[in-house]
Amino acid sequence: MILYGCGDFIDDYEGIGGYERYRSDLRLMFFPALDVEGRLLRLRLVVLQSRGLRLCRATEADARWMADALDGVSRPFGVRVLARGAEELEAVPIAAS
Repeated sequence: MILYGCGDFIDDYEGIGGYERYRSDLRLMFFPALDVEGRLLRLRLVVLQSRGLRLCRATEADARWMADALDGVSRPFGVRVLARGAEELEAVPIAAS
């Protein structure tokens, strides 16, 4: 399993102008479930928002934005990213969605 973008969970990039459309205020926590052989069974993601170098719960609208953004770039790889509640997302194979 390769997870990109897992560093800089809390960083000092907050407030840098001109890149607001990329939503650098949103962060993801990754919770993979693996079988005994290391195969991915499920990937749950929790969306947080950084404010004042603190992490807070993301709003449902923020989680939907993140789900849509990730879903768009994940579909070519056979994965859907779905909103599963106020701040929780789940990555699933397209055949299983």
